[in-house]
This record gives sequence, structure tokens and C-alpha cells, in this order.
Amino acid sequence: MAVKLRLKRVGARNTPVYRIVATDGRAKRDGRPKEELGTYEPLASVEPNFSINLERAEYWLSVGAQPSDTVRSFIRKARRAAKASA
Repeated sequence: MAVKLRLKRVGARNTPVYRIVATDGRAKRDGRPKEELGTYEPLASVEPNFSINLERAEYWLSVGAQPSDTVRSFIRKARRAAKASA
């Protein structure tokens, strides 16, 4: 079973909000995830407009999960922010 890290849309019409989730790659976009890892609000006026549990994302990557391009960029940004604050 291939696990994917991807976005799940939960916002209202014209107000997109996404959850970053770990889910089976064959599941529907908005199907039940294995785990929710964070959120992404593209219309938020503050930066960063996403939050992610980096520890859990690292776990899923270590067991072979494949992130989408967007989630991969969020993980990269979160790693940089964690490194800068440490």
C-alpha cells in the first residue's frame, strides 16, 4: 500500500482551506486519511500560511510515504524554519 502525503480540501466555496494528510495513494482526495499532519490556508494574509507537524511528517517519509509537490515544499520550508530557530 503506497502512502501519500497530500492536501485534502475542507474550506467553503471561494474560501479554500486544506489539511495536510497522510493517506492511501488510491483513496479519494477528500477521503478518510490515516493521519492529519497540518493545515494550509492559501488566502491567509500572514506568513507562513501553513502549519505542519514536522516530526510526524518525517515519520511518514521514513516509512516510504511519497509527498505531493506542494507538501514537499511545505516540509522543506518547515525544516528551514526549524533549523533557523534552533
